[in-house]
Amino acid sequence: MLFCPGRKRVDGLGDGAYVELRALGATGIQVSPLGLGTVKIGRDQQVKYPTGFTIPDDVAVRELLALSRDLGINLIDTAPAYGNSEARLGQLLSNKNDWVIVTKVGEIFEHGESRFDFTAKHTRMSVERTIKRLGRDYVDVVLVHSDGQDMQIIHHQAVLETLDRLKEQGLLRAYGMSTKTTDGGLWVVENTDVVMATCNPVDVHDEPVIARAHELNKGVLVKKGLQSGHADKSAGGGGIEAAFEYVFKHAGVSSMITGTINPQHLRDNVMMVENVLASLV
Repeated sequence: MLFCPGRKRVDGLGDGAYVELRALGATGIQVSPLGLGTVKIGRDQQVKYPTGFTIPDDVAVRELLALSRDLGINLIDTAPAYGNSEARLGQLLSNKNDWVIVTKVGEIFEHGESRFDFTAKHTRMSVERTIKRLGRDYVDVVLVHSDGQDMQIIHHQAVLETLDRLKEQGLLRAYGMSTKTTDGGLWVVENTDVVMATCNPVDVHDEPVIARAHELNKGVLVKKGLQSGHADKSAGGGGIEAAFEYVFKHAGVSSMITGTINPQHLRDNVMMVENVLASLV
């Protein structure tokens, strides 16, 4: 179980699961320090992991999701660009409304390639499709899946304005962007609810974004904290626990997304995060 001082029982999690949930900024949403990324349950093309993998079958995914609950994880990260990840979650998640689900809009992955559509029409369609796929009445957090041109998206596309309207209509609880640039991240922190930012010892460009989010009480979800697996010493990195230490020393971090499909790796990650959080008290 994810643990740090002041732990509390979380309804909907596995028996005996206690977790110190963290505020996702001012959204009113509470998230576990570690979130489960689900690229690997839906997509195995054009990914940047150090070793190959096989997309797990339904039994393995159900077991992984149940283990995540038992370990105190309540946050799942998905996206339409992750192959059939959203659809599989809708089919395989139990107690769907007990999870905080983060999805994205803008990127479409088809025939082994990505393309992007940030129009109002596509944004609304994408969110409504996600809700249908998940079998819920709303989605907790929707992020724009940036193509790298953050400021062009922000100033010349309708996607963020559309997400704001969908939030007003109750189809989502919070929105923001998974950014690629410091300028984009800072704008998102200033003007939306949540930013998904890069944070690892090798790539520090989003440190000002995380610091500003902490000042403004905005939600921060960390991506690439383990450098897509390259933080592992076996892949030439500085080590998984060192990566967790680096991420969680930043006070602005709400949760860190890790995308393992290996149950033992998931257990190990939770144990390391427990140790890191305890050492930071």
